[in-house]
Amino acid sequence: MSAPPPPLCERIDLAAADGRARLEALRGKLVSQGDVVSPAGRQRTIDVFGEPLAPRQVVERICADVRGQGIDALLDYTRRIDGVAVTRETLFVPPAALAAAHATVERGFLAAVRRIADRVERFQRALLSRDVSVTLAGGGSLRQRYLPLDRVGVCVPGGAAAYPSTLLMTVVPARVAGVPDIVVVAPPTQYGAENPHVLATCHELGVRTVVRAGGAQAVAAMAYGVAGLPRVDKIVGPGNLFVALAKEHVYGDVSIDAIAGPSEIVIVADDAGNPECIAADMLAQAEHSPGAAILLTASRPLADAVAAALERRVADLERGDLTRDSLARFGGIVVTTSDAESAALADELAAEHLSIDTRDPEATLTSIRHAGAAFLGPWSPVAAGDYAAGPSHVLPTGGTARFAAGLSANEFLRGGSVIHLAPDDLAAIADDIRVLADTEGLTAHRRSVEARL
Repeated sequence: MSAPPPPLCERIDLAAADGRARLEALRGKLVSQGDVVSPAGRQRTIDVFGEPLAPRQVVERICADVRGQGIDALLDYTRRIDGVAVTRETLFVPPAALAAAHATVERGFLAAVRRIADRVERFQRALLSRDVSVTLAGGGSLRQRYLPLDRVGVCVPGGAAAYPSTLLMTVVPARVAGVPDIVVVAPPTQYGAENPHVLATCHELGVRTVVRAGGAQAVAAMAYGVAGLPRVDKIVGPGNLFVALAKEHVYGDVSIDAIAGPSEIVIVADDAGNPECIAADMLAQAEHSPGAAILLTASRPLADAVAAALERRVADLERGDLTRDSLARFGGIVVTTSDAESAALADELAAEHLSIDTRDPEATLTSIRHAGAAFLGPWSPVAAGDYAAGPSHVLPTGGTARFAAGLSANEFLRGGSVIHLAPDDLAAIADDIRVLADTEGLTAHRRSVEARL
């Protein structure tokens, strides 16, 4: 008799002697160290560079070359990495191609894009920062004003699938903020800059600059500027490991949204949780491949039911093999000792997506402060946030929700203070300025005030 197949994902019992150690090992996998690539990826590096460089070394070399050699390096790396001979003349998708894609894609698709864009826009406008003014007693004022960034770059992946949703979740918030110039980069593939749904969405959202380039070379081109493509102020959007490392490398020359790792979900459930919905959400994250999916529950019957539902549901997925691999590497069903412990662990994990399926999700949420986005109750799947609800799906990963937030229209604004003092306002604070200036030994600071008095 053959042995039964291994479970889809790791089962951890925190009451067991090794439970805590196994949970810590699983947590360690959720933070990308920036050096894990597949055997195929390592061979690809050797093919392109002639030596087995680490991913960070690859990115440093690409960024240095693009910075020093400009568009020639961008085109060269596009040919060597993507296998497409893009030229100076074909680097930019012409406006006529954007319009043609818009005219030929399904009308139902465009209608969905418009509805989603409207929902995203309404939510982003509601949270947009507004100028603030405080009137002073002497007649002057203190103000905080918010101005949109001049130019923003958006990375759109194009390796294994097309992602018009990325455009909706990045371009619309930037547009709400008032950014006048938005650049989209996508690899020259059937899922990237050659994809009609991607191009049609760009046209629908008013994007007129679409670049046939992806990866670290596209990030570097936007950060440093190349012929025909001025540098941007901020780079946003998802990508593979090399895109994430490139964004990290150019940070400081430009702003970025985040250094994102694999997508992840942590689900907190009690014995009222719906095992079918929980399993469906775990599979939805795992099919990103890589994608992490962890259930935290004190209910053993629920844990058993979710494990059975995973086995049953994965058989019907188009990306079933990839999903199985993700669950095996980054999945876990964790049986905790109490509902309170489930919530506390979720708070520690600070996941990108937090799903709460308990009797009172709002009450559970009050004890979990750290999460990129929270999805409450069985009727709030993460896919709703990924595609259509309103908040951006660009979220902090790898535990960075402890200090980082998801992308919003406010990330495309630059705040600046405006100080306009009247004579009595300066006189009212002059003595305090003198005290601090004398303490710090900055005589000229003190005298710059006294000269006015």
